[in-house]
Amino acid sequence: MASYLLAIDQGTTSSRAILFDRQGSCVASAQRELPQHFPRDGWIEHDPEDIWEGVLTTCREVLAKADVAPQAIDGIGITNQRETTLVWDRHTGKPVYNAIVWQDRRTDEACQALRQAGHLGEVQARTGLLIDPYFSATKLAWLLDEIPGARARAERGDLAFGTVDTFLIWRLTGGRVHATDATNASRTALFNIHEQRWDDQLLSLFDIPASLLPEVKDSSDDFGALEHQWLGHALPIAGVAGDQQAALVGQACFSPGMGKSTYGTGCFMIVNTGESPEASRNRLLTTVAYRLNGKPVYAMEGSIFVAGATVQWLRDGLKLFADAAETEALACQTRSGHSVYMVPAFTGLGAPHWDPKARGAILGLTRDTGIAEIVAAGLQAVCYQTRDLQECMDDDMTASPGILRVDGGMVANGWLMQFLADMLGVPVDRPGVLETTALGAAYLAGLHLGWYRDLDEIAGLWQRERQFSPQMDEAERERLYAGWQEAVERVRTQ
Repeated sequence: MASYLLAIDQGTTSSRAILFDRQGSCVASAQRELPQHFPRDGWIEHDPEDIWEGVLTTCREVLAKADVAPQAIDGIGITNQRETTLVWDRHTGKPVYNAIVWQDRRTDEACQALRQAGHLGEVQARTGLLIDPYFSATKLAWLLDEIPGARARAERGDLAFGTVDTFLIWRLTGGRVHATDATNASRTALFNIHEQRWDDQLLSLFDIPASLLPEVKDSSDDFGALEHQWLGHALPIAGVAGDQQAALVGQACFSPGMGKSTYGTGCFMIVNTGESPEASRNRLLTTVAYRLNGKPVYAMEGSIFVAGATVQWLRDGLKLFADAAETEALACQTRSGHSVYMVPAFTGLGAPHWDPKARGAILGLTRDTGIAEIVAAGLQAVCYQTRDLQECMDDDMTASPGILRVDGGMVANGWLMQFLADMLGVPVDRPGVLETTALGAAYLAGLHLGWYRDLDEIAGLWQRERQFSPQMDEAERERLYAGWQEAVERVRTQ
């Protein structure tokens, strides 16, 4: 009988379940959109029950769609939106509040106070991160301080904290396992990436009781078993990684200098730096790429908060088109070198600017600007921001990517990928399997379960579907990029 791995991919705007075979081919998938809640300006939340129901529903749907019995599933891999923060009651499993999403900016003032008090160097040295509302620590502190009774309950040991992976593991195992992996832990600003443990000094700095925290495991490890009641069969959870690190694994970027860029809700460029963490001079992040057999491999990462979310806004906010697939045809209608720039700083600017108060703008409008130019500017903004990250990595790293592997929903757009290659001046490789985030989670589970001998065997499964080579001359590339840099300066506040 054929056997499969089930990957749970819980993202910012949707939950997906995908079945993979041993060759890393997608057998079937199911997806449900995840409602977003915006209670105040800069606040973004998810209902934890929506997350749970979406995951459970898609897992059941994908088995039905593929007509696969749960007994044919050898194991489960989980990948998740990172930094999103949840706290729940250990006895009832009920969350004390909505999940605070990674994009949320409510703790900006608290972060500012910590930076002004001189703590940035200490946090960066221990975690590889900056002090920013993006990361989990200040979100968790907010929950403890603002939800009535939460801090007292936490200090009594009645509450549990987790990123989305931890919450799902808790629910799937019936509350028997409270765990995360090293990649997700490394995004909390509470985890010492050098010593690979929760850091007592950081817990003291952010005023977080240690009793809240999950156990930190390898990315390929035993995370307990899914209870029989959920899918009709007890299944081992054997691989876990944050979405960007999972995509790095799915893209088989296992050697220093190999990198990928994922274009989903946000855009994340992450490059393998090997067994030693490299510090950035350009406000990029040092993070755990994956941890196997207790040994971490590190990466450097640049985070862009808004990528696919721009297309979503153009569709749902401005109603310029009905389906994201229409953007390629619209962009093809624009003349080359048009003057319109969009800076999609809807939730501030990420790397390398880290300006949470910046807000979005469309610049360079003329009388003949139409829908096509605005859509093209939204797509091009993703490429310009990737170029921002590339410039920083070229300066920071001993070995930066000569070829960039790409994935995520946006990379199906050929016009966008060609402009990306043109703006970066390097080839862009689109893989045969675009669902590399889910694939990486499946690979990590497969490693633990003995499906694959080692990373070399996984690397041998990677296939390129198409390469986009730069075609734009350097003078035009630099002219367009200079216009982007000027547009960004217009919206910056610091």
